[in-house]
Amino acid sequence: MTATLAGKTLFITGASRGIGLAIALRAARDGANIAVAAKTSEPNPKLPGTIYSAAEEIEKAGGKALPLVVDVRVEAQVRAALDETARHFGGIDIVVNNASAISLGDSQATEMKRYDLMNQINSRGTFMVSKFAVPFLARAANPHILMLSPPLDMKEKWFSAHTAYSMAKFGMSMVVLGLAGELRGKGIAVNALWPRTTIATSAVRNLLGGDALMRASRTPEIVADAAHLVFTTPSRELTGRFLIDDTFLWEAGVREFDQYRVDPSVALMSDFFVPDDCVPPVSLARIARA
Repeated sequence: MTATLAGKTLFITGASRGIGLAIALRAARDGANIAVAAKTSEPNPKLPGTIYSAAEEIEKAGGKALPLVVDVRVEAQVRAALDETARHFGGIDIVVNNASAISLGDSQATEMKRYDLMNQINSRGTFMVSKFAVPFLARAANPHILMLSPPLDMKEKWFSAHTAYSMAKFGMSMVVLGLAGELRGKGIAVNALWPRTTIATSAVRNLLGGDALMRASRTPEIVADAAHLVFTTPSRELTGRFLIDDTFLWEAGVREFDQYRVDPSVALMSDFFVPDDCVPPVSLARIARA
């Protein structure tokens, strides 16, 4: 299998910024086609990037872009976006379920509208996008569905502080588990990818820890490089896996991880949901200055 995505078509939800955009740009550098399927069509002062600015970046990186306003909660929009992507680019090879909502609070602090939003976008949206993409992927040469969701490590500590959010994220991973088995015979790979450390995105800055946590994070490019490795692996050889970004890259021979640090002088912060027995391939400690 050639290690390029040239000419491949990716349908990426939540691709206007952050990890979704990083995955798009990595594929664009190969000359891939990207459907930017996201809600943001107008600039938001708190959240940089729209589907149109993302499309411009993708084109500058060497890819072809199709910006599409898509709310993954709305069946008609999802169906129409997939149809338009296949019509515009001649098919769909890869689907990335990156769109996600987060609200960290215990049961008493979680309003039901927040509960509904997270579950509708995360688990239901992932299921629906994947479901309607299958007929297109079945015609592709090396089809992949990738969820940005965690390993199914069912421990109380991952739920007690934010049950609703954890249910929504693990719901995405349950879709991986089920569809991997359902679609294995069709040769459609279904996998999950999750970062070992926090990733420097707007969500981390705005919702989790501000600039201090940003400095203790890796850049989105580590997830993008791991996703690229998934997509260039034969689909019949890699399915039903719950991958951690640096471990997967290490298995493929990558040894340089310092390039992904936002601030090498700060120790890296582990992300939610990384199993205790998943040992990092490289140290997460701060790098001492010379």
